[in-house]
Amino acid sequence: MANSSEPSSSISFTSSSHMSNGSTNYTITMPPSSAPESRSNIEIFGLNRLSTNLEKLLTDSGSEPDSNYTDAEIIVEGISVGVHRCILASRSKFFSDKFKENKGDGKPKYNMSDLLPYGSVRYDAFLIFLSYVYTGKVKSSPLEVSTCVDDGCPHEACRPAVNFVVELTYASSIFQVPEMVSLFQRRLLNFVEKALVEDVIPILVVAFRCQLPNVLSRCVDRVVRSNLDIISIEKELPFEIAQNIKSLRNTSQEDDEHTVESETVLHEKRIKSIHKALDCDDVELVKMILDESKITLDEACALHYAVMYCNQEVAKEILNLNCADVNLRNSRGYTVLHVAAMRKEPSLIVSILSKGACASDTTIDGQSAVSICRRRTRPKDYLVKTEHGKETNNDRICIDVLEREIKRNPMIGDVSVCSSAMADDLHMRLLYLENRVAFARLLFPSEAKLAMEIAHAQTTSEFPGLLASKGSNGNLREMDLNETPLVQNKRLRSRMEALSRTVDTGRRYFPNCSEVLDRFMEDDLQDLFILEKGTLEEQEIKRTRFVELKEDVQRAFTKDKAELHRGLSSSMYSPTVRSGSKNKARKYT
Repeated sequence: MANSSEPSSSISFTSSSHMSNGSTNYTITMPPSSAPESRSNIEIFGLNRLSTNLEKLLTDSGSEPDSNYTDAEIIVEGISVGVHRCILASRSKFFSDKFKENKGDGKPKYNMSDLLPYGSVRYDAFLIFLSYVYTGKVKSSPLEVSTCVDDGCPHEACRPAVNFVVELTYASSIFQVPEMVSLFQRRLLNFVEKALVEDVIPILVVAFRCQLPNVLSRCVDRVVRSNLDIISIEKELPFEIAQNIKSLRNTSQEDDEHTVESETVLHEKRIKSIHKALDCDDVELVKMILDESKITLDEACALHYAVMYCNQEVAKEILNLNCADVNLRNSRGYTVLHVAAMRKEPSLIVSILSKGACASDTTIDGQSAVSICRRRTRPKDYLVKTEHGKETNNDRICIDVLEREIKRNPMIGDVSVCSSAMADDLHMRLLYLENRVAFARLLFPSEAKLAMEIAHAQTTSEFPGLLASKGSNGNLREMDLNETPLVQNKRLRSRMEALSRTVDTGRRYFPNCSEVLDRFMEDDLQDLFILEKGTLEEQEIKRTRFVELKEDVQRAFTKDKAELHRGLSSSMYSPTVRSGSKNKARKYT
């Protein structure tokens, strides 16, 4: 070792000994080859110990009053968070400058809303930010605030996941911790292509505010390629970004000035005038525009606009005009109920449902109103315990209202969010409708055929209930191994809607025949047509009941035919009678 050209490495320290009056010197000599590695390990160990101690300082400040050494408070969502000014000032230039402004004595208190020039940072995101400032480590995101309550969601880019990273990006940027900004910028980039275009909007806004050019350009490109309507772009994005997106969309299309007709320009101006009137909460002006122009609320998607952007009362006034279709779809394929589910206002959802909105309508990507609501709701908000006498969280109310609507009417059930019991209810409802239409075809063939043609349900299977009773499941529970659950659910729902339209059409045009069928189904006499089934006494009862049914059917058929004939006669001959009376008057004058 003495001949080695590399110097030896040693660590020396002095330790006081209680066993003797003097001090003892210890020297640890490390081999030259391992000295750098050992030094690195010791540094890592020391940094980890420092990080752990500082984290303990942060966590103990709220749990143990005796060990609370905080000297400032930051109020976030009404919760006081104790911080140490020396640590924040050394790690963040923002807080260093902020604390210099405090000239008074005592513990200063700051509100988060006053610290932020734009954006928002909630309690859980602020705790993650503080943890990094104190320890230099980024903790994993808490599931209760960074995921949604939709069990079928992979949580890769649902709205709570996006919002949580957006909040952390705001905190890192505004409080000037650049290494955190760089980290969360990469996370935002991962969201851009995975998220719905509506959920890209908050990413785009934070990228613009925090000057993240890479994220901003990716978001702009995604919006340009999407079918997000220009109204949403203008309402939700900064002016210069909205103008940039519009110009990029125009240049991506063929530039033909002759395709723009003056009538089209006028039509767009009228649509904008309706939206401006709604922005001013002026429903009377909206009525005036509708009266003076040929435009309708549906053409302007005015109800969608009011539900998304206007005061609740204004939206309800527009709804109560009864001039707009609540099931109309906008350019994104969203109905008014879908838009209301995004806003998550219970009273609006109830009002729209009361106007006949269909809770089973799905978006292009297969999301119903309740699944939209679930994918925008954090478990923390959904599972929060409500104290007696206090208001329930809006997120929970909206989901409960929409789920109750589905349970109230299984015919419109959202199979994607239903339990297994709900799925059974759906199949039972389908079985009932199939049987009812099948017996209508047997008892009233002409009327049933007409009702099915009107409802576009010409391919109704006959007697699946009877097939099931003979050991077959009919066509309801048959499974195609190549058919995904989503495709199967859509097929069953489409089938149910066709059958339901058939029954409703029959009730409308053949009420007496429908009444007979209703009684027949309620009495559970579907096996009446198998006369040889059962004991001799049961067979005799069936024959008697079958004769009674034939008489009921004949009376109902005759009555419906007479009523239908009278209705047609009055509508067809009343103008002729008036015309005839005029001719008679001319003849006798």
